[in-house]
Amino acid sequence: MTTTHAPARPIGKAAVGALGALAVATGALESVVTPTLPLLQRELDMSPAEGALLSIVLLVTGALITPIAGTLGDRYGGKRVVVRLMAVVCAGGLVSALAPNLPVLLLGQVLQGAMVGALPLSFILVRAHLPAGESKVAIGVVSGLFVGGAMAGTLAAGPVAEGLSRHWMFALPTFAVIGATVLVHRLMPHDPPRRTDGTGIDWPGLLLLSGTLVTLMLVLGLGADLVTQPLVLVGLVVLLAAFGAGWVAVERRAASPMVDLRMLTRPAVGKSCVLTFLICVGTSAATYLVPQLFAVPADTYGFGASATAIGFFLLPGALAASLAGPISGIGVRRLGSRAVVTAGVLLMTVGLLGLAAAHTEIWHLVVGKALVALANGLCVTAMVTRTATSVDLGDTGIATGLVLVTRVIGFAVGVQVTGAILTAGTPAGSKIPAESAFVAGFVLAAAVTALSLLVVRTMSKGVKE
Repeated sequence: MTTTHAPARPIGKAAVGALGALAVATGALESVVTPTLPLLQRELDMSPAEGALLSIVLLVTGALITPIAGTLGDRYGGKRVVVRLMAVVCAGGLVSALAPNLPVLLLGQVLQGAMVGALPLSFILVRAHLPAGESKVAIGVVSGLFVGGAMAGTLAAGPVAEGLSRHWMFALPTFAVIGATVLVHRLMPHDPPRRTDGTGIDWPGLLLLSGTLVTLMLVLGLGADLVTQPLVLVGLVVLLAAFGAGWVAVERRAASPMVDLRMLTRPAVGKSCVLTFLICVGTSAATYLVPQLFAVPADTYGFGASATAIGFFLLPGALAASLAGPISGIGVRRLGSRAVVTAGVLLMTVGLLGLAAAHTEIWHLVVGKALVALANGLCVTAMVTRTATSVDLGDTGIATGLVLVTRVIGFAVGVQVTGAILTAGTPAGSKIPAESAFVAGFVLAAAVTALSLLVVRTMSKGVKE
């Protein structure tokens, strides 16, 4: 059942700022592997399969931790759980920074994956300490700063790794996470627990969901390599279906499930999850394909840009992403979530189609990527805000956790699919994909994004349904 408590003590801008600083730091730490994966593969002598494993292990861990963190935050109070969670993240960051080989680095990434659970905990704290109108804006600010931090990490990781070492690209954001956690501990008052419906962890559900996500990532990451081994591929697909069906069955019967699937029957939550998945699949195409286009040799159809130049070209997108959260929070408050999501979906579709049609000049890619980044921030923040404010206060962590898990899965699926398109579009004996492969990737992403309008039209105009 849900308990009733006296209102929590209101917080000021300093406490919200501490949560924002934590969002920036964790976003930066989350994003350092992707742009430096080739460097890590060279220095640690990794095979392509090992590199793929390294690139997804944090996402998988995060998808597992997020619903657990949200549930525990609802049960025991957001501040208490977030500080302990960040202690695990900091330990993981230091392990990654000191890692001499791949197994140790993988351990560090597994521990760092706990950071993904910080966002629903932040939303619990914001809703506990701020009035409804102010909490919508604050959720938008925190979400936007997390996105901005992730973009900043993507931009800075390469220069830091090349100028200092791969160790420092993990160490510097970890130091920032430590500092931000101290600020949250000092400035954020304790919030009372909101739920008393059991205290145990759903271990069968956790293990089955772990198997489901790990198998899904293996199918997506190794599917192209397993085409010549159909029995192995079919076996993985069957295993994925078994894990998924078993997890759903266990969660529906569990007295205290790690993910309350009944939440998905609520229109606001279910639609938010579907929309978040579709939008993040579209976003991931631009996130993956644009840097690849910049790096294509200039004597073909690309620009031959260095890592430093690519970071500079992506800066407008980083700025757009960081601004999208606050803009979306204000827009939801004044216009309603449906209007904001509709605008974001249309903007992203235009940006992706523009990239498919025009990508012969640097400014084409810069503008297109910025439009997609802005649109993604508008949509995802509106979805999270809509979900957080459409459920009971005690269900905030569980509901927003579902949306954020969907975001992680959507992004991972989109990256793997667009990567497969480039692989299929690379001529035999060449390392450069055909230009048509990039066009196909952008067009497919635009189609998936536009498809989400079918769901948007069923949403209510306001935040609550």
